Amino acid sequence: MVVSIMHLPPLFPRRLLAGLSLLLIAAAAQAVPEAFEVGPSQKDELPGGKEADGIIGDFILRNDKIEAVISGNLPLRRANMSTFYGADGVTPGCLYDLTLRGANNDQLTIFAPAQQQGAVSWVRVVKDGRDGEAIVETALTGANHAGLARYHQYQLKAGWEGVRIVTTLVNESAEAKTVNLMDKVTNFTRTGNALGITWADAIDPADKAGYAYGLVDTPAAVVPAKPYSLPSGESVTVTRFLAVGTSPVDALGAVAAQRGPVGQVAGRVRAPGGVAVTTAEILVRTAGDSDANVGVLHPDEEGRFVVDLPAGRYSLTFTDLGRPDVVEMLTVKARSLAKLEVEMPAAAAVAFNITDEAGAGLPCKAQFLALGDTEAVNLGPKNRAHGCLDQYHSEKGKFRVQLPPGKYRVVVTRGIEFSHLAKEVTLAAGKTEAFTGTLKRLVDTRGWVSADYHNHSTPSGDNTCGTADRVINLAAEQIEFAPTTEHNRLFDWRETIDRLGLSAEIQTVPGIELTGRYAHFNSFPFKPEPRTQDSGAPVWNDDPRITAITLRDWQGAEPDRWVQINHPDMVKNFTDADGDGRMDGGFHGLAQLIDGVETENYSGSSILEGRPFRIGKNKDGKESVQPLREFIWLQLLNRGHRYAAMAVCDAHAVHGNGVGGWRMYLPSKSDKPAEIDWRENSRHAKAGHSYLTTGPFLQVTTSDGTGPGDTTRTAGPNVKLNVRVQCTDWIDIDRVQVLVNGRARPELNFTRATHPKLFRDGVVKFDSAIEVALSEDAHLIVVATGENSTLATGYGTSDQAKIHPLAYHNPIFIDVDGHGFTPNGDTLGFPLPVAKMSVEEARRQLGEPAPAKK
Repeated sequence: MVVSIMHLPPLFPRRLLAGLSLLLIAAAAQAVPEAFEVGPSQKDELPGGKEADGIIGDFILRNDKIEAVISGNLPLRRANMSTFYGADGVTPGCLYDLTLRGANNDQLTIFAPAQQQGAVSWVRVVKDGRDGEAIVETALTGANHAGLARYHQYQLKAGWEGVRIVTTLVNESAEAKTVNLMDKVTNFTRTGNALGITWADAIDPADKAGYAYGLVDTPAAVVPAKPYSLPSGESVTVTRFLAVGTSPVDALGAVAAQRGPVGQVAGRVRAPGGVAVTTAEILVRTAGDSDANVGVLHPDEEGRFVVDLPAGRYSLTFTDLGRPDVVEMLTVKARSLAKLEVEMPAAAAVAFNITDEAGAGLPCKAQFLALGDTEAVNLGPKNRAHGCLDQYHSEKGKFRVQLPPGKYRVVVTRGIEFSHLAKEVTLAAGKTEAFTGTLKRLVDTRGWVSADYHNHSTPSGDNTCGTADRVINLAAEQIEFAPTTEHNRLFDWRETIDRLGLSAEIQTVPGIELTGRYAHFNSFPFKPEPRTQDSGAPVWNDDPRITAITLRDWQGAEPDRWVQINHPDMVKNFTDADGDGRMDGGFHGLAQLIDGVETENYSGSSILEGRPFRIGKNKDGKESVQPLREFIWLQLLNRGHRYAAMAVCDAHAVHGNGVGGWRMYLPSKSDKPAEIDWRENSRHAKAGHSYLTTGPFLQVTTSDGTGPGDTTRTAGPNVKLNVRVQCTDWIDIDRVQVLVNGRARPELNFTRATHPKLFRDGVVKFDSAIEVALSEDAHLIVVATGENSTLATGYGTSDQAKIHPLAYHNPIFIDVDGHGFTPNGDTLGFPLPVAKMSVEEARRQLGEPAPAKK
């Protein structure tokens, strides 16, 4: 409830809190702003944050309140991979970073004034701030821009909580030009416009940052949302103020203060007993006929908030998951202070204490599945660990999750080696239910470690998952070795792993995913060069062979360096490079330059489909031929290709496209993640000593102990395969199939229905020796799958839930004649696929009839 609302004398300074010294505020207001170019000795002056991209050669603009980075006129200068694509994807002279001074909480990818993009003539300091004003200018002269000159000035004075951005376009050509004055700002999902001001919230509200911008001192005739006709010899100027705050409303108020007098709102939100409600969100709307969404307020760690707002009537909705909303009306008067005290009811919550068998806390994932009439819960955005839709990923196993009162099925897991916990929980209003339990290691993987060679966080640019969120996601799903593979920048997750206290759970090595229009490559190890463009990464090339060679030699040759092709276009890379529909062998020599290909990339497997393509539908809803990379890999194995198959998640979010679903197991001298040797892991991966799995832990050896990736000589016409499959208590299999040179022999197909005595119901699902008769050299692959089950228990509403349990391994090569292994060249009943195959030709090859005409 509101304890008091009162109006105090005018001209109270912004963010006036009880007991704050007016003298200190006055002194801070006199602080001189600064503008300077960042050299090697100033690199530590660059601000930090989730989206911070400042490097040596950029420009810092700062005062007592905020700090910003303007990108320098540097080669290939860009914020991240996906800010802009194409040849003009570079963005020197744009605002990259903006955060409160010392907060290191940048959430902005780019503010491109008037969609500034491409090369510029200069970026320079116009005023360094000693006269009370700091200015950095970006210019593109008319001579270098078809007669249209562009000038952007980033201006800052003491006390401002944002940057004044003045754009002037001058038509130096002989003809009128139509210009676009719309700004480009990224990367946000929760945005709005109120009072003529655009606002944006941080992707993760828990980061407590907000931005806002709006026109100031701009003629009413200039409307950036509309194309503007600029006559020859004339100019147009547009000025806007871009502010940063602890929330969108905070930033919006700073913009409003640039336009004229504002009032101030200072408040605090608490729970019973005076405990600060730090997780509350305060939704602010204008009241009356001009109802508009003004944005969101985030209280600080004491539950306090202080913001400026234009004079008017507002409604404030105090909301916090697990508590009833509280709505209050408030009148704001110019140059006055309104104070607000709100008490929210106690929250309903579940308090967890999850341990291993030794009593130690451990990373885990909790799902909250609504039952009965209870509405599905939304704990937060899908790209964060601590509350993503109906999941919560914890790094330590001790955590508390607020939920609306209701009935839930709560499921706790820790990857595919541990047991799970599940029970129904009924939450009453204001009550906390305890959930304690032990996750037991059920699957024996001694001598093997789990690995996923391809995942992302927000430095990649094509996603907004925080790096800490990705690391927690990896730990909760028990991935033990995860190379750092951000798009187009050398990066290292080690600092984040250590900061989270997860060094005993995850091993990493700095690396990259080098990305362009065609083949993408993951590679490691490299040494990131902080505060340089892409942290010292090389440039991608259209020809995958050049990219592979570049990665092999970058920063010096490294014998154990790993290079793989991601989500490969098997046709373009290996059968039809120019895409003309005729087989040309792909990029000749590429197979010898890589170590592995991703046969499995997040979704379900097609290794048992027995065909090289499907007929599906593209984004336009039209039928298209869709190659199946697993089958083509089998065809290429028979043609002598020996690169290893890889299974990865390629995660960009936490819920949905998160970690889990696919992983690999590789041999390791140590079972402790902190002791994993990346060189040993890479060598085993290169040799194909790996199992690919969505859940079952498969082990296969010949009688003499030969396993995946290796070659053995038979002593007779038959080979005996010792096959063992373990599954945790929420995974099952019902089929084991042996592939001989890529063909699924009927006599080597074992199911629960046809061979019930071979299958079990405990952790060990299958443990038998299988005789394989051979008449020629052969590569053998065992596939274990649960065709009648899914991963739903472990993944709930996340996309991985639909995947079937499935595991297979890289081939075991059998030399029958003693002359060394010779591939048989069998293309498995289909020609190697090429590009431009028509749907009609695909149906002919598949033996499928054309659909009946409607």
